[in-house]
Formats: sequence, C-alpha cells, structure tokens
Amino acid sequence: MQRRQTMVWAAAALAAAVAAPVSRAQGSYPSAPITMIVPFAAGSGTDAVARAVGQKLGERLGQPVIVDNRAGANAQIAVAAVLKAKPDGQTLFMTTNTSHSANPWLVKNLKYDPIKDFTPIARVGELPFALAVNVDSPVKSVQDLIDYAKAHPGKISYATPNSTSLVASETLRFLTKTDIVGVPYKSSPQALTDLMGNQVQMYVVDLGSGGSMLKAGKVRALGVTAAKGSSQLPGVPPIGKTLQGFDITSWNGIFAPAGTPPAIVNKLNTELQAVLADTEVQKQLAVIGFEVWPTKTPQEFATYVADQLQYWGKLVKQADIPAQ
Repeated sequence: MQRRQTMVWAAAALAAAVAAPVSRAQGSYPSAPITMIVPFAAGSGTDAVARAVGQKLGERLGQPVIVDNRAGANAQIAVAAVLKAKPDGQTLFMTTNTSHSANPWLVKNLKYDPIKDFTPIARVGELPFALAVNVDSPVKSVQDLIDYAKAHPGKISYATPNSTSLVASETLRFLTKTDIVGVPYKSSPQALTDLMGNQVQMYVVDLGSGGSMLKAGKVRALGVTAAKGSSQLPGVPPIGKTLQGFDITSWNGIFAPAGTPPAIVNKLNTELQAVLADTEVQKQLAVIGFEVWPTKTPQEFATYVADQLQYWGKLVKQADIPAQ
C-alpha cells in the first residue's frame, strides 16, 4: 500500500514538473518580439493596419510587434511562411479575404487549407470598396452604369488588381447580364491612375488606396460594395440598393499557426479587444478608410471565416470565374 502511494506521489510530481515549464512559458508570453506577417507590400492598406495595430499590441504585451511583408502570389508566399512557423504565438498572420475566402476558389491546387492550417484570433475590421468611374463619365449612378453597359456591349472595361475587385466586378456583370471586360493589374495605384486617365471605365477600388481621390472628386463613386454601406463614404449608397443581394466585404483579421495554445490565443484576443477599442487607433485607421469591426471571441471569428469561405465560393461559382 505504501509502495503504491509512493508511486502515485512520484507520478504526480513528474506531471507537475512537466506542466510547470509549459505553464510558465504561457504565463510569460510573449518572451521575445512578435513577428506579424503581412501578405501585401509596404504601403498597402493591410500593411498600414498591421503597423497601427501592431504598435499598440506590442505596447500592451511588452514586446515589439515587427511587421514582415511577404507580398506576392495572391498571399500564398506569406501563407507558406506562416505554415513553417512554430505555433507558439511568436508569429502572427494579418491577412484578408484574399487568402481565406477567395484563393480556395480562384487558385488551382492550393497548397493550404484556410480552416485547418490556422488558428483564428480576431477579426480586426474591413476595408470598404467602392464602385468608381472616371469623373468625366456620363454615368452618375449604378443604374446609369447598367443602362450604359447594356447600350454599349463590350465597351466598358474594368480594372482587377485584387480578388475583391475581380469578384465584385464579375458579380456585377453576372447580376446585370452585361458585357463588360476585365483588365488585370498588378497594383491598385496603377489601376486608379488608369481610371483617372479613362484607360479603364470602371474600377472597384478600396478606400485605402482610393479614398483620397474619391473624396477629392478625382474619380466618382457610384456605390459601395458592402450592403450596410460605409461610414467613410456616408453619401454613397450600397450597390445592393440597386442590385438586390449584392454584398461583398473585404475583411481583415489576425491568425496564428494551427496548434497555437488556447491560453496564448485568448490572451492575444483580449489584448486586441483593448487595442481596437482605443479611440486613437480607430482615428488612425479611419484616415486610411479602414473601419474597425472586431469579433468578440476567437470562436466567433472562426465561424465568420468559415461562413465567408462558403459565401465567396458562391460568388465565384455564380459568376463563373475560372480558377487560375
């Protein structure tokens, strides 16, 4: 009996010895600077959000958050870097619907699973997009654009520098049964420049890169892509008011590699809630057209990501956009 009790005590001591380092490691998190990987170039909307949020998050965690831009291949280069990282909370991934909603439907032989390969932490918010035309265009509303496109089949071209612009434009084409032509672009600034020069006649532009031009009247906004509208363009109606059911949101959120301990995930979520509630951060992000819209829990964000994946699949399929 005494020998059995001694064995139980020994086992308990061993378990405590093993658990103690894990507990201490999680309790002292983060123990080093955090790397936040961003799938777009410096100067992009997502990069600006990452730097603003990362700075405040680092202040709260007591370790700097270093933004690591891994642009290219529709976010796939950045994803590859995240998948190689240890699931210890020292590497985070600030990304958008490009990697987690659109790529699974637009990219052939995708080498990652947007659900299984990541641990959701929190949605940060959204970057509104607006349907814009050249300021000298006779088109003054979404309905005007539809009527003009039907009267001039094949004469309207649109810029597509990202997945949101592509899917939104193709959804518009599908719902209106019009003949409009897509023109691929490598960057949003060039697409906006060509819209101003009338090399393309329409462009679904993000407010991060196009907000100042829209507000200055350099290009004309006809409608915003989100059904709920945008506080950044309060006088511009949702496209969905003219085309029932049109609702496309470019969301932004933070993930960690799959297998990141729940204690670390919850700590990050708690600190991000405080960061995103900071009025200074909200004002800073509003300048670039970003709207703070956080999820409350990691579980809520996980559900949102899964729902958006299916929704974007529906959009891509109904518009018959081929995977590349």
